[in-house]
Amino acid sequence: MKKIAIALYAAVTVALLVWGFYQAIYVAPNDAMQGEIFRIIYYHVPSASVAFLFFAISLIGSIGYLGCRRNHPEWAQVADAWALSGAEVGVVFCTVVLTTGPIWGRRAWGIWWTWDARLTTTLVLWLIYMSYLLLRRFAAGPQMQTLAAVLGIFGALDVPIVYMSNRWWRTQHPAPVFGGASGSGMDSSMVGALLWNMLAWLAWGVLILTLRYNVERQHQKFAAKEAQAALNETV
Repeated sequence: MKKIAIALYAAVTVALLVWGFYQAIYVAPNDAMQGEIFRIIYYHVPSASVAFLFFAISLIGSIGYLGCRRNHPEWAQVADAWALSGAEVGVVFCTVVLTTGPIWGRRAWGIWWTWDARLTTTLVLWLIYMSYLLLRRFAAGPQMQTLAAVLGIFGALDVPIVYMSNRWWRTQHPAPVFGGASGSGMDSSMVGALLWNMLAWLAWGVLILTLRYNVERQHQKFAAKEAQAALNETV
């Protein structure tokens, strides 16, 4: 039954991705100033939103692990699995952001990269969580999860800085499309395509996050059984 539910959810997700692509490429009009290159917003913005959401999940999982690791070790492992899964999938979407942004920048600004506040803080965010994943991959010992949780919390502190950077500082990055200064916003003929793609990429991210969480929980249980077997052999 679980496999059927996952398959149905995956099918709906693929349908949303296809529909979102159709809306972004064939339904939404060209931007009056930027032309076709503007369409990258339908993938850039949803990817950034999903990355922020999953980094928040990693933050909650990291806090949960630190809070439960002594009195509720099983809950702590569940929280740690969510923290790792959120960080991994968040890094994937953040990588999409750092890839699609320069593609747009090359056409709009004539350069691939500039040390703009929004771009720089996003790169720092990506580097922090890459460090988190490298720590999880190569470090060992009982303190590894604790150190990773602390690093995960530290990394999440950069998320609001990234979000507010083009409000706090004068940046080359475009001003906020929604909730910005007077005159900000998006034409109603473009909003539908953006919302459909945000829904589609969120659904895709949730699917990958859930699968990654299940894999990590299986890995944790296997590691616990191996540790118990080793302990029994030494007794």
